[in-house]
Amino acid sequence: MNNILNQMLEKYEIKNIQDETNAMKEIIQEIVICGLSRGNFFNEVAFYGGTALRIFYGLNRFSEDLDFSLIKPNSNFDLTKYFTYIEKEVQAYGLNLKVIEKEKSKESNILSAFLKGDTKEHILIFFDNNIKNSNSMKNIKIKFEVDINPPLGANYELRYKLLPSPHQVRLYDKSSLFAGKIHDVLCRNWKSRTKGRDLYDYIFFLSKDIGVNLELIKSKLIQSNVISENEEFNLDILKEMLIKKFSEINYTDAKEDIISFIKETSSLDLWNDKFFIEITQNLKL
Repeated sequence: MNNILNQMLEKYEIKNIQDETNAMKEIIQEIVICGLSRGNFFNEVAFYGGTALRIFYGLNRFSEDLDFSLIKPNSNFDLTKYFTYIEKEVQAYGLNLKVIEKEKSKESNILSAFLKGDTKEHILIFFDNNIKNSNSMKNIKIKFEVDINPPLGANYELRYKLLPSPHQVRLYDKSSLFAGKIHDVLCRNWKSRTKGRDLYDYIFFLSKDIGVNLELIKSKLIQSNVISENEEFNLDILKEMLIKKFSEINYTDAKEDIISFIKETSSLDLWNDKFFIEITQNLKL
């Protein structure tokens, strides 16, 4: 195995094939980020979402996708010009992965692509394994998306990573990441149900005593047609919106969504409307 891959694996506690797969995907995500940085992607783009939270702030759950946002709206942004940087970077570590652009089925502010490859092939690169039941393994599929018409109000910071090689990343600051997550809690449904991952991350932000970027969450809610531009909006109103949402959630479904992304599941026993309504009183600017 490549020495850098081996070094990146040292932080993982591997007990089963699922741990191996998640560790492999997370390392590939970080290699992709490094490749994008080499291509000066972060001159006009910022990293946000669950994977940004995991890589830079220690979120203790697996996150599947890479989410990005332009700093300024640009309907002509060309995501494909960065594919070569990604493929060159992964190939430098002996990985056989290809980037495929996702065709738009309807008009959207989101550009999407997938990094794809054979899971068994790459498990064997990362680990000395005797893989059983490999025919049932799904291929590696890492989605990355760029919002080309971002709402106003985000704040950014530049952060540095030393592995797989030193690189710089522009990302949303913590309060702006929290604003994005609250928007997800309020507005993002998956197959008509709230994502447990969003609830898990919401708890993470509150546990770290992180305030919310109110300007950004307001802009996001206006863009999503949840509130109007001239409508009164403040922290108390935001809390009321969250309390209403938490009273409507099916927590059994939410737990099913998150359970495969975390190792310690006992905290999920607390999940109910009373718990989330109570902790929302700690929300601050």
